[in-house]
Amino acid sequence: MRMSDPLRTIRWSGIWLDGGMPLVLNAFACATGTWIGSRIAIARLIDPGCDMPQHEPWQLEGSAAELYERYLVPAITALWATDLLERVAPAPGERVLDVACGTGIVARLAARRMSRGQIVGLDLNPGMLSVARAISTGHQPPIEWREGSALALPFGDDGFDVVLCQLGLQFFPDRTAALREMFRVLAPEGRLGLNVYTAIERTPVALALAEALDQHLGPGASMVKRSEHALADAEELRRLIVDAGFCDVILQPVTQTIRFTSPREYVRLQIAATPMAAMVAGMESDRRDSVVDAITSSLVSRLDDAGGGDLASPQEAFVVRARKGATSSLS
Repeated sequence: MRMSDPLRTIRWSGIWLDGGMPLVLNAFACATGTWIGSRIAIARLIDPGCDMPQHEPWQLEGSAAELYERYLVPAITALWATDLLERVAPAPGERVLDVACGTGIVARLAARRMSRGQIVGLDLNPGMLSVARAISTGHQPPIEWREGSALALPFGDDGFDVVLCQLGLQFFPDRTAALREMFRVLAPEGRLGLNVYTAIERTPVALALAEALDQHLGPGASMVKRSEHALADAEELRRLIVDAGFCDVILQPVTQTIRFTSPREYVRLQIAATPMAAMVAGMESDRRDSVVDAITSSLVSRLDDAGGGDLASPQEAFVVRARKGATSSLS
């Protein structure tokens, strides 16, 4: 499909579990639909969309990963990437690993900040990496993109000065294993920087969307959205990091303000550029349009300041910095 063609299909490739419960091996699997479980069925959802109104979310052109990069990265994850890098401050000449890199916003901003050094982005999802490679051509220093699991990092011991993981730890099926791998590949005195969302109640627009999804699409429809906030206990998070061997752990709740042009824009992008697309993909276009309108209306009714104009909402995450000691080791 040429970029100039009107969008007639949107494709979602996903791997789904028994009972619909996601078990995600990397941060951005939730954004690209790569879900892994005991009995696996691969679903490719195709919607013709020939007669849809112009404001339909399925008019968005591109793959799921492209939509994620185009719309959700600037509105949400770029804010958190900038904050994380300011706190961890990778320096020119350092070796940096971005675990669960998705489409690569953290790695790209690190490259811009550092100007020289080694930067590697790792993700389990080839679709995300394809987008990351396409938009990072010409970066200096060049970014190496690797496909692999956070649970078994394909790198030797002590090979990086900085390991970063943005909005991903909550999705890993074995968080301890992932953190121990990050510890292993860090050099002595190396630095860890990561962030995870706090309780969904601390991000009003996310809670309003979750409740509206359950109201209009049935109980449990908000499961994907709520899973983003699955590691919201500060003490649990701190314990995981300390148990992995890290020291000098600093954990801070941080609030960003996310903005969208309207409440409906937020709803349609959350549905079109995430696995939530699967919940409405089988509907007729008129029915989908009505559902999006109903979800938007319910979302607005749950928010104090979400009228017909721009939508702004606080969004809270824990930001963590830690260090691998000079003589640290794990048995």
